[in-house]
Amino acid sequence: MSIAKLDNQLCFALYSASSRITAVYRPLLEPLGLTYTQFVVLMGLWQQDNVSISQLAAKVELSNATMTPLLKRLEQKGLIHRKLLPDNERQKAVVLTDAGRNLSKKSDDITKAVFCATGLTLQEANNMIKLCKKITAS
Repeated sequence: MSIAKLDNQLCFALYSASSRITAVYRPLLEPLGLTYTQFVVLMGLWQQDNVSISQLAAKVELSNATMTPLLKRLEQKGLIHRKLLPDNERQKAVVLTDAGRNLSKKSDDITKAVFCATGLTLQEANNMIKLCKKITAS
């Protein structure tokens, strides 16, 4: 009988790589007072804000239960505000504040620094993104 070898496991390779990337982001986001997950949500909003919480959760692939405390913290930081949707009083939309929009100007430098830390070429990174998207779509 053979046993599973850790170094041959796709799940472990993805987990380790994800942990490493998150660790690289940490000192870059700390001066902004952001966690990696908060930064991901802001990136989603920089593409399109004034969206429902459920739409945003789907876009950034987080549960609604995770979104509630996360959005509360972003709101306390003055980066977003939540407002009732005019056509559905039970749902709220997430809207960037001016401070939240202005933060986007720093995002390109942050993501470039993280990319450089990976040691990947642009082609390798693009291939990795495609493969990860293939996994999440399956």
